[in-house]
Amino acid sequence: MDRRTFLFLSLAVLFVMACSTVGGLVATPTPPPTPTETPSPTVTPSPTATLKPTFTPDVAATQRYDDILTQVERFKEAGHIPTTKGKYIELPEYHKEWAQRQWSTREWYYDYEPESFVFTAHAKWSTAGPTSETSGCGIAFATQDDGRGYGIFLDKARIFFAYYDLKYYYELGKTRGSGRLDFGNPAEAKFSLAVHDYKAYVYVDDVFIGEYSLSKDKPLQGYFGYGLISGTNKDYGTRCDITEPRLWQISP
Repeated sequence: MDRRTFLFLSLAVLFVMACSTVGGLVATPTPPPTPTETPSPTVTPSPTATLKPTFTPDVAATQRYDDILTQVERFKEAGHIPTTKGKYIELPEYHKEWAQRQWSTREWYYDYEPESFVFTAHAKWSTAGPTSETSGCGIAFATQDDGRGYGIFLDKARIFFAYYDLKYYYELGKTRGSGRLDFGNPAEAKFSLAVHDYKAYVYVDDVFIGEYSLSKDKPLQGYFGYGLISGTNKDYGTRCDITEPRLWQISP
């Protein structure tokens, strides 16, 4: 199955939208071999017992599942989400470089349209040289066909949370929490996000960073993806790597 991806570029207050196609992998089960019948001789010795094949679980996959389930249970206990019931999804990884100061780029997938969810991943980001500009790595969610939607980014010093409309993006203020980070360059961290009932809750390295109120006149269901904000024109600009991305789509 093919998966299409949109690329969304924003310059300070103006962005240009482009699109591309991402191919999706479809897992095809392999049928067991068909047994071949062999005529038996008149006298047949007792056959040697044949061991049945066993299946070894993917330890890493099990660990990834257990990790996000722990996050889901923690968010439920904190009152961020109403239930732990949901659907587990392993997402594509994201690797991107962008060298255009004060520009942002977002990419999203038509395959994933969560409205209420928990997301967790390992993020690693860096900037080619020192900069005072916002420069970081993040995700996009609730994205509509016209590009409207939310973007949330890990900067070295703070969480940058924005809403993108047709021409501009606007930074969202936090409802509670510090919203502050303290990283060097390069940086890496575990990033977790819960979104439910027009609230977003951000955790970095399992520490609560901030709660954000989302507009009730804008849809929460929309395409999910990734993005970054570039803080410099030098060399590779800003580099973002998101690995082990997992999504828990909360059941209604």
